[in-house]
Amino acid sequence: MINKNVLKTVILAVMTYFFILFENKCITVSKYCIESSKIKNNNFNIVHISDLHNTEFGHKNKRLIKRIKKLEPNIIVITGDIVDCHKTNVYCALNFVKEASNICPTYYVCGNHEGVLGGYKKLTEDLTKSGAVVLNNTSVYIDNGLKIIGITDPYIKLIERPDEFLKCEVKSSDFNILLSHRPQLLSMYAESGCDLVFSGHAHGGQIRLPFIGGLFAPDQGILPKYTSGVYKEKNTNMVVSRGLGNSVFPFRFFNRPEIVLVTLKNSR
Repeated sequence: MINKNVLKTVILAVMTYFFILFENKCITVSKYCIESSKIKNNNFNIVHISDLHNTEFGHKNKRLIKRIKKLEPNIIVITGDIVDCHKTNVYCALNFVKEASNICPTYYVCGNHEGVLGGYKKLTEDLTKSGAVVLNNTSVYIDNGLKIIGITDPYIKLIERPDEFLKCEVKSSDFNILLSHRPQLLSMYAESGCDLVFSGHAHGGQIRLPFIGGLFAPDQGILPKYTSGVYKEKNTNMVVSRGLGNSVFPFRFFNRPEIVLVTLKNSR
């Protein structure tokens, strides 16, 4: 006869296993709408991906790609840490970018893990070959006054004064979309006049609690301010992704992997 305490322990272990599996592998989609008189094309869909950290959702990320494709994006933006310095399966990241770029134009900026990993120049060359537009402190116009600006992560040290760079790049006549890995720099983004910022890095606070939010984020510490959703300062909206993968701390709790969908609409 099975001991009741042993049975309870086994049941608890199985339930914990499936809870962790659900929290770390079941993707959720968060949808936001941003309106501006400077947006000329209504219902312009942007899928935001961040902090993949070499994670796979299905073989070669087929499940992730399928979810993205279903959202019918006009563009995909990736805000860094697509690789992980602790597990260097770079092929996983490159394959994801290749498949994403087959859906629609894909724009990428680096995170701190790309810098820690080393060989950033080679990685950007491979990402470009895989179909991404790599924005190393550069900008591109994509559609009727929509301008995408990308700044490299401070860890890589390719630019000394990102604030000066942004002031030169941001034009009031454009709808300026900034891709930058670190959300804690919102004040700098707002000061430059960016209309919309996409960021990641915080992993949603890793563990999220009701009425409290995320518990810890890199560079923000305990009870971080910027972890998930839309934040506004001056005329700048910043969308922070909770990300998809994990790094140093290997698990998420009440913080499922996230794809973000932002729809741009004309406010007039």
